[in-house]
Amino acid sequence: MTHQPESQAPLTEATRAVDGADAAASAEHGISKKGLSAGSVGLIGAIVIGISCIAPAYTLTAALGPTVSEVGVQVPAIILVGFIPMLLVAFGYRELNRRMPDSGTSFTWATRAFGPWVGWMAGWGLVAATILVLSNLAGIAVDFLFLLISQIAGDPSIADLAANPLVNVVVCLLFMLGATWVSYRDMQTTQKLQYWLVGFQVAVLVVFSVAALIEVGNGNAFDATAIELSWFNPFAVESFSAFAAGLSLSIFIFWGWDVTLTMNEETRGSEKTPGRAATITVVTIVVLYLLIAVSLIAFAGVSGGESGLGNPDIQDNVFFHLAGPILGPLAVLVSLAVLTSSASSLQSTFVSPARTLLAMGHYGALPEKFAKVSPRFFTPGYATIVSAVVASVFYAVMRFVSENVLWDTITALGMMICFYYGITAFACVWFFRSVWFRSVRNVFLTLVSPLVGGVILAVLFFTTLVDSMDPDYGSGSSVFGVGLVFVLGMVVLLSGVAIMLWQAWKRPAFFRGETLSRAVADD
Repeated sequence: MTHQPESQAPLTEATRAVDGADAAASAEHGISKKGLSAGSVGLIGAIVIGISCIAPAYTLTAALGPTVSEVGVQVPAIILVGFIPMLLVAFGYRELNRRMPDSGTSFTWATRAFGPWVGWMAGWGLVAATILVLSNLAGIAVDFLFLLISQIAGDPSIADLAANPLVNVVVCLLFMLGATWVSYRDMQTTQKLQYWLVGFQVAVLVVFSVAALIEVGNGNAFDATAIELSWFNPFAVESFSAFAAGLSLSIFIFWGWDVTLTMNEETRGSEKTPGRAATITVVTIVVLYLLIAVSLIAFAGVSGGESGLGNPDIQDNVFFHLAGPILGPLAVLVSLAVLTSSASSLQSTFVSPARTLLAMGHYGALPEKFAKVSPRFFTPGYATIVSAVVASVFYAVMRFVSENVLWDTITALGMMICFYYGITAFACVWFFRSVWFRSVRNVFLTLVSPLVGGVILAVLFFTTLVDSMDPDYGSGSSVFGVGLVFVLGMVVLLSGVAIMLWQAWKRPAFFRGETLSRAVADD
């Protein structure tokens, strides 16, 4: 006999009570509830899950070095410039969520604005990016697990076990299994876990940064570099190509905040809370990134010296190489923080693809099985399991075939991020076109902000698309003289088109606009 948690009982009653209102909303907006646990996530919980999905410790330790190699001490400026389109797009997401709170987010909103074909591809962009990134997060968790064990045991050879494909894949699948189990359960379980994981991760990063500044003040820095306002000036970057490359890296380190919107049907105050959570998450992350970047540049400088941030030998894991000089015997905390970051992000990242697939199944864009909600936990159980299986199979196959293919696929997914973020930003502009000039607020939040953010992301998408045709882009691999990153990006996009055409043949109602129709915002 299935036992239902007491905490969920009033939620189901509340759901029954609003059935009539929900039917009215469906008639007006074309959107409807999907049986998720309404009201189970608060503002703080949404922000914590948003920060977890971005994974600041994991993301920045890998991105800081390459960004320094492109723009030198102007990293803080590039972080700020990369923050601008994210914030502008977040404003657009917030406005769409206020009018149409739906777990399908990009899929649902783009369908309402542009019709089923564009909407389906927006949903595909989100699902493809997040499911495949799940495999990368699991792989990073494996690497740092063995690295942490080797540090504790004082045996560097233990870290080499992560390079063994069989060992790597088995441990990776165990990480994936654990994350799937937590994600399948109710959102309260996810929140409780993330409070601890995110709290520890952020605390270690702050301590790490403050300790670096103290070492600079005490004269113990590797290459003490005086902090200057010019670090925050993007016009000081030497060339536009370096600026564009740095901006691309900066944009990707912010990716993941939109998970706060995909939980909107499970959030208390679904019309306003998710948008506020998204904005607060992005602002919190940019402050944390600036603190870390400034402190580490001040401590290590940007030269190619042994501990310099410009040294290519340490750029794959900057925090690990600087933790010892900065924290001494407490350096192991940094490795534990990065492991925590990747593991917590692995679990929280399941939220987005599962709920997008749920919405696509609910509105008839995918098989009905995807619309199934766990009767015990009120989560998208089938969609969560499918996401885990696809990510696990992809990682296992790619790990044995070629590590370069795995990493180039993740690089290619950067294009997918710009793709679906950009479509969503333009969907906001088009959906609200009838009310642009009703108020100053509307002009800024429904026209200017999402339009500028969308244009920036579109430029980055096409710039990356063109640059990735160069065989030297990414790992340097190529297919018939064309860069592997470009080939993989096109495979992901064209696979989406092929599946969409197949679904249009199998499920024509959605593509005729019968289950989710186009609409224009009114007053």
